[in-house]
Amino acid sequence: MTAKVLGVPKATLSNWVRDAAKGTLQGAGDKVVTPEQMEIARLRAALARVKMQRDILEKATAYFAKAQG
Repeated sequence: MTAKVLGVPKATLSNWVRDAAKGTLQGAGDKVVTPEQMEIARLRAALARVKMQRDILEKATAYFAKAQG
């Protein structure tokens, strides 16, 4: 799910998680990714997930309101 939200293959995300756990995660051009950058990426993914949940709830609310009214 997270890989889909981020738009990356599952294997890539798995590699990133593994490398982050080992402390060897590299950014583009072999730049080291800082903890702050990782946190920003995590927060962006969480925000995307919450927006998707909100959209689903809005559609469900509209559907049930229409069905009852």
